[in-house]
Amino acid sequence: MLLPYPLAYIPPAVLNGLFLYVAVTGLGGNQMFERISLFFTEQSAYPPNHYIRRVPQRKIHQFTGCQLAQLMLMCLFGFVPWPYMKMIFPVILLSLLPIRHLIVPRVVEDRFLKALDSSEH
Repeated sequence: MLLPYPLAYIPPAVLNGLFLYVAVTGLGGNQMFERISLFFTEQSAYPPNHYIRRVPQRKIHQFTGCQLAQLMLMCLFGFVPWPYMKMIFPVILLSLLPIRHLIVPRVVEDRFLKALDSSEH
């Protein structure tokens, strides 16, 4: 209740810089960001994480590509200025579940998905 009043005195550029700093510092432990950086890294220079040793490079890139396509779909429907498209956003969000459980396993084998999804990174 008291939060909007002090925030009115902080310049928007300061808040934008703070949020940008928090976002950039949070990328370090993000598995998706790490897999995106593998697109631009030579295979011999990969870090010795266990899922990179267990999963072929092509499968890692296919899995990351599927996730990026889903992220772009969510951003497309989430940031579009038309209100009727924003109403479809929950349906798009729910459609990601069948995509993940029915379509992605056809692209990446189940044993590789288990290695990519594990929390032991």
